[in-house]
Order: sequence, then C-alpha cells, then structure tokens
Amino acid sequence: MAGSVPLAASKPTAPRRQVGKRGCAMKWVLITAAALVLLWLIVLPLAVVLTEALKKGWDVYVAAIRDPDALSALRLTLLVALITVPLNTIFGVAAAWAVTKFKFRGKQVLVTLIDLPFAVSPVIGGLIYVLVYGSHGWFGPWLDEHQISIIFALPGIILATLFVTFPFVARELIPLMEDQGQQEEEAAVTLGARGFRIFWKVTLPNIKWGLLYGIVLCNARAMGEFGAVSVVSGHIRGETNTLPLHVEILYNEYQFAASFAVASLLLLLALVTLLLKGWFTRQSRH
Repeated sequence: MAGSVPLAASKPTAPRRQVGKRGCAMKWVLITAAALVLLWLIVLPLAVVLTEALKKGWDVYVAAIRDPDALSALRLTLLVALITVPLNTIFGVAAAWAVTKFKFRGKQVLVTLIDLPFAVSPVIGGLIYVLVYGSHGWFGPWLDEHQISIIFALPGIILATLFVTFPFVARELIPLMEDQGQQEEEAAVTLGARGFRIFWKVTLPNIKWGLLYGIVLCNARAMGEFGAVSVVSGHIRGETNTLPLHVEILYNEYQFAASFAVASLLLLLALVTLLLKGWFTRQSRH
C-alpha cells in the first residue's frame, strides 16, 4: 500500500506534460503566424518604400524632398497637426471629464457622437463639409458674399482633420478615468478644493500618460489623413496639398521615385510616433 501512493500520484503527470508540450507548440505556431503577417503587411511595404525612394540615388531623393511643392505640403501638414491636435486635446479632456465625473442628461448621446467618426467614412466626413460650406452648400452664398474661403482652403482642411481625429484623446481617457473612479476627487472636495484646482492637482496627474498617448495617436492620424482632406482640399499644388495628397499626385504623374521619397517623410513621422507611443505605454505601466 505504501508503495502504491507514488505510483498513483505519478499517473496524471504524462497528460500534463503532453498538454504542456501542445501548449508550447501552439504558442510558437501563433508567434510565427503573427510574425509572418506583420512581415507581409507592414515590414515588406515599408522596405519597398525605402528601396524605391533611394532607387535612383541620393541626389534624386534629396531633390524630391527639397522640391517647393513637397516643402509646402510638409509645412501644411505640420500646420494642420499643430492646430487640430491642441483643439482635440482640449475637447477630449473636457468630454472625458464630463462623461466620467458627472451625471447629466444626454451623456450616452455625447459618447455616441464621440464615436461617430469611427463609424463614418472619412470621405463622407469631407463631403459633409462641402455640402455645408461649399459654394452650393447651406452657407456657401453667404461665405462667397463676404469673401470667406473654407472649402479648397486651409479652414476646410482643418475642419475635416478635426472631424476624423477628435475621438482619439477622448476615447483614450474615458476608460482610464472610469477605472480610476472618483474617490480622489471626492476627497479633494472634502478638503476644500474646487473646480479646476481639482483637475490640475488630482485628475491631470493621474491621466497624464494616457493623455500623452491619446495626443500621439491624434497627431499621427492628423498627419496621415487622406480621405476627408482630399475631398475639401481641391488638390491645389503648393497651397492645399498635404503630404499624403502630394504623394498621390506624384504617383499619378508617374514620378515614382519622388512619390516614394515624399512617402518616406511620412514613414519617418510614423516611426517617431511609434517610438513615442511605446515610451508612453511603458511609462504608464510604472
């Protein structure tokens, strides 16, 4: 009887080992499959962009980057991001604060409106502004009468970019602030703090990394937006073309080396965004 105890205890170990081996094999299968997908869908296209950009030599690459139209597109892209990202940051923080810290009628409607750009095609978003502010739109005659240009000008590009990017900051902060609860804010109220003092001293320090993460995502979308901006820009070279639109024009004109060279600028901006995103993610976990 004494010798039968180890034998009985050792019987389940073989199935456990088999399950462990199968689990390990499945893990490596999934890792390999994910790596192959990333290689095919992301790494390979990026390598093609860099290869094609430098295919005709460094001089052609530099000439394409220093072209006045390319520099104008770069300046416009950065200007639009510089305007839209702070505005969406203010809106996102205010919306997240209202949704998570207060009870009011229409809260669910506000959340639905925040998610609306995720459900609507960017092209449709741009078309909406054309129908409202275009020469034949609702306010078009009045704008023409007062010589105010929105469509096919900088204001239209800003409006379209605002539309497609405004959910990012709010959607990053709302789950974070819901998880944190309201205990610290309520404690601050009992100590005599009010309004914005609570926000600056209590709420903001708790959400700073999530806020920066949302800002990075918003900035990346603002610089890379194509559909909505394409509808409202008018594709005026040197005036209303952002970098994505300039790449399209060069490619359609069969200037492949130049188009890939300009695309590499967007790739560089994307890599910087990715590095910032990873850093903010690591900081938020500490």
